[in-house]
Amino acid sequence: MAKSIKTADSTNAVLALDAKDLAILQILQQNARATVKEIAEKIHLSTTPVHERIKRLEETGVIKQYATLLDHTKVRKGLMVICYVSLKQHNKNAGAKFIKSIQEMNEVIECYNISGEFDFMLKVVAESMDDYYNFHVNKLSQAENIGHVQSVFVMGIIKQTHVLVH
Repeated sequence: MAKSIKTADSTNAVLALDAKDLAILQILQQNARATVKEIAEKIHLSTTPVHERIKRLEETGVIKQYATLLDHTKVRKGLMVICYVSLKQHNKNAGAKFIKSIQEMNEVIECYNISGEFDFMLKVVAESMDDYYNFHVNKLSQAENIGHVQSVFVMGIIKQTHVLVH
């Protein structure tokens, strides 16, 4: 039995996803380079409705972007660090300044606003421990309003996926 998922688009309106939408998303998550023709054959629709569905999924923000996933060790970014950051001040302006500074740091590949002891969790990649040290001392620690940083070094990746729809 097919399931239907409701999701909010960029205007926060609820968008119903039917079984064909979910099938399209599943295919694109596995291979973003799949052609409309290939997708149409797999889900048993003609190319025009598949194209229209993909366009709607893009326009409503269900599909945010298409990306190429790289093996970080093969592009000389073999060290991955999770940084927990707490800010000194917790007002809107201070948080916005921190977020702006993080967005400009290429070493930070993901940033999450979190609850608990820390305010943010960063996923940082670096070439080496020296490279990370340079990032920590000369970039991250220089960001305005930093209270405390705790670094956790990733020793191995057990599971890493981008698949949301199964």
